[in-house]
Amino acid sequence: MASLNYKHLHYFWTVAKSGAVARAGERLHLTAQTISGQISLFEESLGYKLFKRVGRRLELNDEGRMVFDYAERIFSLGEELEEALRLRPGGRALQLRVGVADAVPKAIAYLLLESALAMPDPIRIICREGKLDVLLADLAIHKLDIIIADSPMPPNVDVRGYHHLLGECDTSFFATPELARRYRKDFPRSFDGAPFLMPGEDAAVRPRLLRWFEREKIRPQISGEFDDGALLLAFGDAGAGIFAAPSAIAAQIRKQYGLVEIGRTDAIREQFYAISVERRLTHPAVLAIQSAARGNLLVGSTGSTSEEPPARRKAAAVAGGRRS
Repeated sequence: MASLNYKHLHYFWTVAKSGAVARAGERLHLTAQTISGQISLFEESLGYKLFKRVGRRLELNDEGRMVFDYAERIFSLGEELEEALRLRPGGRALQLRVGVADAVPKAIAYLLLESALAMPDPIRIICREGKLDVLLADLAIHKLDIIIADSPMPPNVDVRGYHHLLGECDTSFFATPELARRYRKDFPRSFDGAPFLMPGEDAAVRPRLLRWFEREKIRPQISGEFDDGALLLAFGDAGAGIFAAPSAIAAQIRKQYGLVEIGRTDAIREQFYAISVERRLTHPAVLAIQSAARGNLLVGSTGSTSEEPPARRKAAAVAGGRRS
């Protein structure tokens, strides 16, 4: 047998974890044809077939399982080495690779990450924004240290990971001064028929908003739906409708955009999580983020994901300011 080709071993390991060549190709940024060719060369060099096809999915055979067990240990050690080098004292700047789910407001992401920049040791933060499923794929192959998301680890993904609640806060409603004057009185009933900008289907807060509308017996006029929170904010700033945002960034929205906070409710809780491959967080910058989040966001119990009945929750109008 020729010397072991570790690049081929890594391709094999990624395919085995993904369960499909196409999915592995997406993670490795290679075509499925290239991956298949490299796997064939690897099997030829070993003298064994490593996969069997079951329907449209690849499964490991006995030899494949043995090779996979060794690959797991080899690449786990490699990841530990990378982590040790990245965290070593007295070396280059500490590096934190963060994935930010696109449903997380940019201001919330900064609110959580700014504590890492305040650490005494130099740090370099590398941020990637994208869909949660794409970021989870990068987390699985250790391209990311953590993901900041507005929902826990999804139960139906083939990625090993753990979610850690950073904090939660109330939800506030914002509009231009003109719209606020029209709809602030008798909040939230005044929202019935009001123009409203909804977050996209990937946002965890969307179904909570819809349930709240139903409970309050209000039917706003949905003027637009946006996957991109920054685009939603731009439409809100232009006066296209009222929109919801975490109360933790209410002061920033008022100051930066001159928008008015019409009201807020604790019936809709926005929660934010760090998702990692570790059961216990160990990265110094992530620990700093977790600690600071307790001051920047109101932390609740990890089990409090459902809204309480209206009798136990309140909505209140908020005195607003003028556009600067």
